[in-house]
Amino acid sequence: MTIAPEDELARVVREHAGRLAASLVSLLGDFSAAEDLVQDAVETALRRWPDEGIPDRPDAWLYTVARRRGLDVLRRESTYRAKLELLRTPAPAEPDGRLRLMFTCCHPALPRAAQIALTLRVVCGLTTGQIAAAFLAPETTVAQRITRAKRKIAEAGIPYRVPAAGELPARVREVLAVIYLLFNEGYLSSTAERAHSRDLVDDAEWLASLLTGLLPAEPEAAGLLALIRLHRARDAARFDAAGRLVLLPGQDRSRWDHDAIAAAAALLTRTARRHRAPGPYQLQAAIAACHAEAARWEDTDWPQIVVLYDMLLRLAPSPVTRLHRAIAVHRVEGPEAALGELKDLRAALERYPLYHATHAELLRDLGRPAEAREADERALRLTANPAQQALLEERISWADTAP
Repeated sequence: MTIAPEDELARVVREHAGRLAASLVSLLGDFSAAEDLVQDAVETALRRWPDEGIPDRPDAWLYTVARRRGLDVLRRESTYRAKLELLRTPAPAEPDGRLRLMFTCCHPALPRAAQIALTLRVVCGLTTGQIAAAFLAPETTVAQRITRAKRKIAEAGIPYRVPAAGELPARVREVLAVIYLLFNEGYLSSTAERAHSRDLVDDAEWLASLLTGLLPAEPEAAGLLALIRLHRARDAARFDAAGRLVLLPGQDRSRWDHDAIAAAAALLTRTARRHRAPGPYQLQAAIAACHAEAARWEDTDWPQIVVLYDMLLRLAPSPVTRLHRAIAVHRVEGPEAALGELKDLRAALERYPLYHATHAELLRDLGRPAEAREADERALRLTANPAQQALLEERISWADTAP
């Protein structure tokens, strides 16, 4: 029997665990119970599949294990007798209930941060540590948000369904944020296990596409889909043969998927024509298009990118967006001007590795190598991503050998 590699096992388990969670929440109406059953099924799969091989239908296998475990638990819980019959049914025919479950998690009765954290944990399968990295928040804080959100859903009896048309505007913003953060984690991981995850990115693109179909008149859904596709179009050039990260200036643009870039840009243009006031995801997609449509690094329209960041900051101000604007200012006005922009961000981004890596780049350009090395070392201590670590170590090593 051929044993699948460890990363393949993890990919299959993660993909089907999200669907299993959606099915079990639908049946039980209890997030905590569903999550416990999913965890049991996943642990069983990771023990048995390396020896037995991945089954032909991983979803049915996981569902069967979760169902048996659920029956054992429910037999001991007399108050759940009515739910026993639900778990006796075969695996559900619904191919994927994750979008439905996302709308359940993103209920306006919950605080916005709790909505997003709960959805990333239960639906998307991210760890509490990964979610904390996305929020730039302590892991304990995020764990408390998730626990409180589950309790609130159970106590309030929030129904498991896609809301009616009139309810969608109150939830779509958070659903979009979840998909965006899922994409970010896949595009450049916050963990040490891998540099990036194609599967998470696949999930994010699929969910954005599904949401765009559900809400064809929602411009931000189309904007997010265009943003994801513009970034994905550069996949082939983002890492070298050894798995090292290749930044934009050094990427071989002939390896980019130019057909995908053109299609995503066309989607963005059609959306802009229908909706004259672009939202944050459309603006981020427009910034990505400026990079993707430049034939060479030197041809990048940096003044336009600064303007787009100014528009983005008016709609959705954040320290991370200000940092990215400072990177663009570096290309327009020089390192001194960009360094001035960074000074006010240190307190907010002290534990954000890109802040320190950017600081180091500006200091190098200003002829301050010792300070640049110190900033790179700070960035290295803060990141767990192996590709980022390798890049920073290379910079530090180069600084040590430079005349």
